[in-house]
Amino acid sequence: MSVIVPSHGGARRLPVLFAALAAQVDAEWEAVVVIDGDVDDSSAVVDAAAERLPVRRITFEANRGRSAALNAGFAQAQGDVLVRCDDDLVPAPDYVSGHAAAHDGRRVGVVGLYRNVYPETTYARIYGRAWDARFRDEAYRVPPDQAWRYWAGNVSVTRDMWHTVGEYDTTFRAYGWEDVDWGYRLMQAGVPVVLDPALETEHRIAATTTAMRTQRAFYSGAARHVFEEKHHIAAAPTRPVNTWQRIVAGVAAGLDERRAGRIGTLVDSSARLMPDRAAAKVIALAIDAASRAGHRAGTTAGAI
Repeated sequence: MSVIVPSHGGARRLPVLFAALAAQVDAEWEAVVVIDGDVDDSSAVVDAAAERLPVRRITFEANRGRSAALNAGFAQAQGDVLVRCDDDLVPAPDYVSGHAAAHDGRRVGVVGLYRNVYPETTYARIYGRAWDARFRDEAYRVPPDQAWRYWAGNVSVTRDMWHTVGEYDTTFRAYGWEDVDWGYRLMQAGVPVVLDPALETEHRIAATTTAMRTQRAFYSGAARHVFEEKHHIAAAPTRPVNTWQRIVAGVAAGLDERRAGRIGTLVDSSARLMPDRAAAKVIALAIDAASRAGHRAGTTAGAI
């Protein structure tokens, strides 16, 4: 079993991940950590862990993007089952054994959803935690042929599946959709994608404010545009044109990459003064509008 961990600026996150891996009930694992530009001496953190754990690293001199980091890690991994693991996950003791068991006698790609852990912010209290619960509930109810949409940072395949599908697409240079793209290609290769509730994993989420969430929504929308251009499919469900969608479109029309973050900051400062239901609507509006604006910008967005 190989656990592949792309990391950028992860010096404070990696020790938490390593402590969780050290507590695994299954000792048959290795971790390959790819430092995607060492901006905080993460290499030293990995080297220290390697003195007591089966951990090794690859270090890029400069940031090359998550796809490139994943490709380097998968190429060096030696296990028969390959787990792609974000550096801000906190795996349970049965994480390794669970991913291994999920491939026993089955030819499937396996997804474990995130259980996001937030600090106490207005965004988390009013919107984030409730949104996460809805997201997981909806994910487990999607048709099997749509499960690829949830391919993300806690997934696993066998080595032969990796070679069948090939590398992550480095066109997805910045935030998001390199994973969804790979999951879609896995499904196209005839390998079913399954969501395993037993593999849900604690995730120390980075986007803990509306400002951070809107900025990421903008970049994710732009990356979704890249995905749709590549595969010639609509990657988001078609929604009816109603009053909400018209309002979202109107707000999105005035947003660009810089303003997406600013509107999130404005919402953060005002949401704490509103009734919770009204604040949740305003937060949702800002996020939806930022995503739509990013999708409109597409490859012209600065992060793509």
